[in-house]
Amino acid sequence: MNNRAGEMEVFVEAVDRGSFAGASRALGLSPSAVSKVVGRIETRLGTNLLIRSTRSLSLTQEGEIYLRRARNVLAEIDDTERSITSGSCSTPHGLLRVNASVPIAHCAITPLLPAFLARFPKIEIDLSLDDGMVDLIENRTDVAIRVGPLQDSGLKARKLLESRYAVVAAPSYLESAPPLRTPADIAQHQCIGFNFRRSMHEWPFRQREGDTMTYAPLRGRMRVNNGETVRRLALAGMGLARLARYHIEPDIEAGALLPVLEDFNPGDIEPVSAVYVGHEHLAGRIRAFVDFLSDQLGGQMS
Repeated sequence: MNNRAGEMEVFVEAVDRGSFAGASRALGLSPSAVSKVVGRIETRLGTNLLIRSTRSLSLTQEGEIYLRRARNVLAEIDDTERSITSGSCSTPHGLLRVNASVPIAHCAITPLLPAFLARFPKIEIDLSLDDGMVDLIENRTDVAIRVGPLQDSGLKARKLLESRYAVVAAPSYLESAPPLRTPADIAQHQCIGFNFRRSMHEWPFRQREGDTMTYAPLRGRMRVNNGETVRRLALAGMGLARLARYHIEPDIEAGALLPVLEDFNPGDIEPVSAVYVGHEHLAGRIRAFVDFLSDQLGGQMS
C-alpha cells in the first residue's frame, strides 16, 4: 500500500485497534505490513507518531495531530464518494454531453428531450450535432447517437432503432434528368454524396434476380458532411440522394421526394445506437439517458 489515503487508513485502524495485530486482522494485512506502513509515514514526516510497547500503542503529540487530520481526510473522502454514488444511483444529476448526427437529432432525439429533462430535473444537456465519427474521450462526450455497427471495441452500444434507406430525388430533377431504369444509369446523374465516409462514395443495389449485390460509384458536383443538407439539396432538385427513411418519410408522403430504383433496393438495415464508454460503474446521468431513449424509441423500424 503506497498511497497517502491508504496509509492514513492503516494508521487510524492501528490506533483504534490498539495494536498492529488488531489492525492487520481488520484490514486483511500481515502485522509486519502494518508496521511497515506506519514506519513509512514516520520516516516521511521525520518524527515518531506512536510509542510502541509489547502490549499496546500510544500516541506522541505529533501522532495526535496526525490522527486528527487523518480522520478528517478519510471522512472527507467518504463524504465525496457517498455523494457521487448516492447521486448516480438515486438522483441522476450533472452535465450530460451528447453528440448526434443532424438527422437523428432532429427526427428522434430532440423531440424527446423535454420529457427527459422534466423527469430528471437535476440533469443538464450539452448537445452537439455532427454526422461524422466522434472520439468520445477526446471530445469529452458522454453519449453519441450513431448509425451503423460499432467500430471501437472499447465502447458500448445500445440499439435504439433500425434504419432503412432509399434513393430519392425531387420531381423537378427527374423531369429534366436522363432516364433512370437500372443502377448503371446512375453514371449519367448528379448524385449528392457525403464527404466523411469512404463507403458512402458508392451506393449498394441488389439485382432483380438473386442476391447479387452491385455498387454504383457516384458522380456529382456536391458532397457535404451532414444528412440534413443532403436532404435540402435533394428537395431543391440538385440530384439523387440516398438517405434514411426515418429522415425523409414526410417528404416522400408529401410527394416532395420520389423513391427511385426501388426494384433494386437492397433492403439493408443499419442500427441506430447510443454509444458510450464502457465503464464498470456507469454514471447515473448516462444510464438514465440511454435507458430513457431505449424505452421511448423501443427498437422502432424506420
